[in-house]
Formats: sequence, structure tokens, C-alpha cells
Amino acid sequence: MIRVAGIVNDSIVDGPGLRMAIFMQGCDKDCAGCHNPAARPLAGGVAYTAAELFEKIRSNPLLTGVTFSGGEPLLQAAALLPLAERIRAADLSLAIYTGDVAEDIFARDDARILRLLSLADILVDGPFILARKSLTLPFRGSANQRILDAKRSAELRRPVCATDPAWDADRG
Repeated sequence: MIRVAGIVNDSIVDGPGLRMAIFMQGCDKDCAGCHNPAARPLAGGVAYTAAELFEKIRSNPLLTGVTFSGGEPLLQAAALLPLAERIRAADLSLAIYTGDVAEDIFARDDARILRLLSLADILVDGPFILARKSLTLPFRGSANQRILDAKRSAELRRPVCATDPAWDADRG
């Protein structure tokens, strides 16, 4: 089961195009100024199967992608794998936001997380830092957060900047 804090069906701020943003329940961070503090408790939210969430995704034929946000999606990497596989099979883009930095993720060498990242197009990494908050950065809340090529980063086990112009971090 996947614990979900909330779903935004038609998001244009959680990545390029029209996306479904799925906010995972549970976060082990305590970022000052968190945009989703209700998603912090691990036991909260609503439990869905991957099939139930995929049905919601497929019910909107206008979607170009899906974003896993939080809470902290990587805490549910194993549960998210079947959903990510369905998203990829449907030829939708997948973005994942995490409060972890990529170097720490790769140091843990968790096979489930690495598999999940290999299915994603984009990884936005780094905690939200209130002192570095910016309303002008596309798809990020603070200037320390990076937009990474998730597949290449997982393959090489190091951060690789995204080159997809739709995620261009210099526009805005």
C-alpha cells in the first residue's frame, strides 16, 4: 500500500506540462517553512494500491506526467515501484522530489530507491531551506535544490544535472 497525503489532478507547478502530483504521506525531515507539514506523520494519509492510483492517473487523458512529492517519497520506494513501472509503461514522464541530497541517497545504496530513480526522468533533490526560498525558480522552492537526470544519476551513482529544456532551471 502507498500512503498518500493528497493528490493534485491538474498541476502545472510540480513539473512541466499537465501533471498529477501525488503527495506521499510521511517525512523524516523537519524543514522550517515546510509547504506540506500535514504530510509529515508516517501513519497519516490514505492508503492506495498502485492499481488504484494508476486508475486515477489514466482517468485524465490530458496528463503528460506524474510527480511524486511529499512528505518524502523515498520512504515508500518499494511500494511506489509498481506504480512507477505502470507510469513508464504508459509513456508518461515521472518526476520525484526528495528532501535528501543525491550524494546521500547513493551512499545508502538501497536497491529499491535506485530502481525507483531509474524509472524516473527527473529527481529534484535537497531539503527546502527557508533562508534560500525563491519564488522565481521553476519547479523548486529553494535555491539549494537541484534538478537532476534521475536515470543517469542512478546509473552512475552520482548527481547528473538534467538537460531536459522543459525543466530548465535558468528560466523564470
